[in-house]
Amino acid sequence: MADEIVTRFAPSPTGHLHLGHAYSALFAAAAARRGGGRFLLRIEDIDASRARSEFERAILEDLAWLGLEWETPVRRQSEHMADYERAVGRLKALGVVYPCFCTRTGIRAEIERSPGAPHGPDGPLYPGTCKRLDDGERNARVDAGESFALRLDSDRAARIIGARGGPVAWTDVEAGERPIDTASHGDVVIARKEVPTSYHLAVTVDDALQGVTLVTRGLDLMPATHVHRLLRALLDLPEPRYHHHQLITDDAGRRLATRNRATALRTLRERGAAPGDIRKMVGLGAS
Repeated sequence: MADEIVTRFAPSPTGHLHLGHAYSALFAAAAARRGGGRFLLRIEDIDASRARSEFERAILEDLAWLGLEWETPVRRQSEHMADYERAVGRLKALGVVYPCFCTRTGIRAEIERSPGAPHGPDGPLYPGTCKRLDDGERNARVDAGESFALRLDSDRAARIIGARGGPVAWTDVEAGERPIDTASHGDVVIARKEVPTSYHLAVTVDDALQGVTLVTRGLDLMPATHVHRLLRALLDLPEPRYHHHQLITDDAGRRLATRNRATALRTLRERGAAPGDIRKMVGLGAS
């Protein structure tokens, strides 16, 4: 069905699920159910240094315990690198990516030397150091085996989209239509020498290949949607609607996160919580 609602929940297996994850998964499943559509599960495991099979098993157990059902097979990003390589090839052909040899330390130092450096939602943006290199130096450094990331040349990308009849916008269920703001994210990393993708590229390609029509995720990811919409336009991918939902926070008002040691769902279960209790805790009722 052309108008079928397809949602997804896409956790990374780098830790145990907490209440914030539960809310996001339940929210996506409910949106699909209301529209008589489909709910998908995707494992975003491109970070091989942090992804663990035991965490993936725990994710499946926790979601099943919550009463969620999803289509199989589950898509694992690590099994689909060829899809991302093809997308990178298309972006290279458009001339909208360039190799960046900067280290995190070097980028930080460059930003500190430029107090007027532009900022985005998550802090200072990449200052464009390697964007100024000529092709000869770039090629020589690549040939010499230096590590590099591929960055999206946002300015060039915007010009290409404009020539196609832009500007391009995206639509959020609650926030309405939002024009792409390339200045908000700068030249983000879309792939690396060692891994042919990044979060931004992988999620864009995956959602398109899986036929996701409604992307539901937390408000903290709304700024990233500018990047994803731009990539979709460049790659001629179909455009979904978006619904950026509220975040579950702790008593101090901080977004729940694994790195902040948010209490895991399995810990709550061990303490006697039932699935209905979890739904109440995240404000979705007991049913």
